[in-house]
Amino acid sequence: MSDEKDIKEAKEARAARREWLKIFSYRWITRNIPFFLFLAGLAVVYIYNGHFAIKTIRSIERTGKEIKELQYEYKTLKSEVMFRSKQSEIAREVDTLGLKELTVPPIVLRDSAYKADSLMKKR
Repeated sequence: MSDEKDIKEAKEARAARREWLKIFSYRWITRNIPFFLFLAGLAVVYIYNGHFAIKTIRSIERTGKEIKELQYEYKTLKSEVMFRSKQSEIAREVDTLGLKELTVPPIVLRDSAYKADSLMKKR
C-alpha cells in the first residue's frame, strides 16, 4: 500500500511540474516577447540614466573646482591691486621715473568767462 501511495504522490508531483512547464511553454514565451523587450528597454534606460547622472555629477564637481580656483585668483589679484594702488606704493613706483609727490597744494586757474558764468548761475 505504501508503494501505491508513493507512486501516486510521484505522479502528482510530475503533474504539478508539468503545470509549471505549461505556464512557461513556447507559446507563452512567444506571446510575451513584446513585454520582455519592454523590460529590456527599461533596463537599458535605467543603466543609461545612472551613467548620465554620474557624468553630470562629475561635471558639476569639476566646474565647482574651477570656480573655487577662479575665486582664489580673483582675491589674490584684488589684494595685489589694492596694495599697489596705495598712495605710498604709487609714490615709490613713480620715484624711479623721477616724479615726486607734490608738497604744495595745486593752484586753480580760472578764466574770466568762468567767473561770469558762475555769477549768472547764481542769479
